[in-house]
Amino acid sequence: MTDFTVSLSQDKPELKWGEANRLTFSGEGATIHLADAQDELRVIQQAARKIDGLAIPSVTFQGDWSRAQQWAFAMSFTRARNPGAVNWCDNDDKATLEQDYAAMLFTRQLVNDTPEDLSPENLARRAGNWIKELGGDAVTVEMIVGEDLNKAGWTGIYNVGRGSVRPPVMLEVDYNPSGADNAPVDAVLVGKGITFDSGGYSIKSSEGMLDMKCDMGGAATVTGALGLSIMKGTKKRIKLILCCAENLISGHAYKLGDVLTYKNGVSVEIVNTDAEGRLVLADGLLRATETGAPLIINAATLTGAAVVALGNDYHAVFTMDDNAREAMLASAKSEGERFWPLPLEPFHKDRCPSAFADTANSRPQKGGGGGGASNAAGFLARFVEPGGKGWVHLDLAAAYHGSASAEMPVGATANGIKSISRMVMDY
Repeated sequence: MTDFTVSLSQDKPELKWGEANRLTFSGEGATIHLADAQDELRVIQQAARKIDGLAIPSVTFQGDWSRAQQWAFAMSFTRARNPGAVNWCDNDDKATLEQDYAAMLFTRQLVNDTPEDLSPENLARRAGNWIKELGGDAVTVEMIVGEDLNKAGWTGIYNVGRGSVRPPVMLEVDYNPSGADNAPVDAVLVGKGITFDSGGYSIKSSEGMLDMKCDMGGAATVTGALGLSIMKGTKKRIKLILCCAENLISGHAYKLGDVLTYKNGVSVEIVNTDAEGRLVLADGLLRATETGAPLIINAATLTGAAVVALGNDYHAVFTMDDNAREAMLASAKSEGERFWPLPLEPFHKDRCPSAFADTANSRPQKGGGGGGASNAAGFLARFVEPGGKGWVHLDLAAAYHGSASAEMPVGATANGIKSISRMVMDY
């Protein structure tokens, strides 16, 4: 079979293709016309979606493509089901693109999987096994499951997940390339791994529940970032903590009005069982803080408020550390991924008051009320070192698309894995 080639041109297409058209076809493949384009990468993405719509089994880049141009095409061409293959330009960028693409495919496939197949234990095993395949003997994997979470004091993960017959899990992966037990931990990645989110007794609508298989997008994203860092040869000791649970309704599920007390003594009144992501992440952040790592990044599909603020184009960045914020944004800019800072101040810790506990897990109104994304970040700030030095919270508004757009296919994006990897390796 002859390869379907895709080329770039700075010429305008012939008028017979239409004045506004930027994609033309020939017997060998297609040409994307970039003449006078204000946003070349967006033009390439739109062309990739059109080519993908033809169910082309594989494409080969022909001519002079930059790494950013190849990546933009691949991100948009790679559909959720039976994706076509991408053959990169044979130049200095090829090895890097292959690594990025492998991490992207793993991340997308994990998020796009069905909630029936991806139980909390299965998510933890698949993440741990993939990192073990990449890191070999430098990787150790530990899982705390079900009632053992309660015994160990990980109250958030346990209570969110106890409504399901499939038990909740805390996964801890230690990538320690030096092999020395006393080697300092350089960074910890923490991911929200809610494999299905019904909302619990604060139940979502059917429409709002449809895409909730993606609520483990944070766990998939930080796993993809660690795997990518290993492929790129990092020598840093990095830990991965995934907080995995199904948020379901049963006679054993947690309820509104319950009060949870965490290992650090913070008590939390449950006023919304659909604000569960912050409850499981609190455990992950406490464990990350115990390691003494100078950098902690947590990632989660946490709030609808972040999507309202930024749409599905940007991830929201929250931190009280100016240096960490600038480093995260610089990493994202270098990798061509869209991140945007939203406000987090110490007073946000107190924006979810409770008469029965130190804090509530939300405000008792739809979406948590105004400033919901910042208030959620303020809740999380209670579970890291005071002042939040070296801590970055990412609210992944751009992790998943419920429907296809002109630039992106339906489903998981894997947006963010490259930026987090760069941040961990460079910080």
